[in-house]
Amino acid sequence: MDSLIAPVLLDFMGKPVWVWLTFIGIVLALLAFDLGILNRRDREIGVRESLRLSAFYITVALLFGGWVWWSMGDAAAAQYYTGFFIEKSLSLDNVFVISLIFTYFAVPRACQHRVLFWGILGVIVMRGLMIAAGAALVSEFHWVLYVFGAFLLITGVKMLFAVDKEPDLANNPALRFLNRHLRITDGFRGQNFFVRETGPDGRTALYATPLFLALMMVEFADLIFAVDSVPAIFAITTDPYIIYTSNIFAILGLRALYFALAAMVHRFRYLKYALALVLVFIGGKIFYTQIFGKPDPLLSLGVTLTLIAGGVVVSLLKTRSEGKRLPAE
Repeated sequence: MDSLIAPVLLDFMGKPVWVWLTFIGIVLALLAFDLGILNRRDREIGVRESLRLSAFYITVALLFGGWVWWSMGDAAAAQYYTGFFIEKSLSLDNVFVISLIFTYFAVPRACQHRVLFWGILGVIVMRGLMIAAGAALVSEFHWVLYVFGAFLLITGVKMLFAVDKEPDLANNPALRFLNRHLRITDGFRGQNFFVRETGPDGRTALYATPLFLALMMVEFADLIFAVDSVPAIFAITTDPYIIYTSNIFAILGLRALYFALAAMVHRFRYLKYALALVLVFIGGKIFYTQIFGKPDPLLSLGVTLTLIAGGVVVSLLKTRSEGKRLPAE
């Protein structure tokens, strides 16, 4: 019996294996619940259902933070919640880009959940690899944190001056690469990412559908956002467990929240300024920590929440004349 228990008590990236397995079990249970029970059939998700599912995911994330507080202390909990709220807020920008991608490819609403679900699975793996690589770099080369801090400061300032700039999907290099190297169908083929069809030469071959292109662009967009968000969370803590769990819990709820936010994204126009200030604050915090010492984690949480809440309030007040009633289901 001891030989069976011993492996789960070993450390992995600073935490016992059983702690990681517990988190992974929660994530798998949530994904199974979503795919196997709530969405056994691909369908259009209404705004109110989207809000209810999002509230559920946020509640689970907050409860997990309570467990972090109970098992690891209030400092770890403050770092977890700070990371979670930063990731959740940055994901609003991601929602805007995903909405543009779906509009560009004219993805039917009934197919959007499928793209988002498989996109989330890719994100979980991608973020895990990026966080593991970042943790290894910081552990081996502490000066990398200065690089992260400078990058966040520059990115935050650039965001302040490029708030209204929209990505040019037609000239995106990733999309041009896919169009050059894949056979693409002339339209959607139901919920399929790939189909076998007879081409102009009379031969049957494997073709990608526009739905697959949309999925790849969603993954590419998250990769770009991860370049901002992963350094931001390393500025809060270098604990891989806190970094990964706060990231994934914020992302898990993104799929559920998308269908509500996509209809109201114009109401959060001024939140981007707040997110830019958050990145500047987090980047500056790295240099402050090295010069004056580590500030209270609750202070970082308070400043982050104040900036985000201020951005939300200002956005809703400034755009209240543009507000629309939620569409009935």
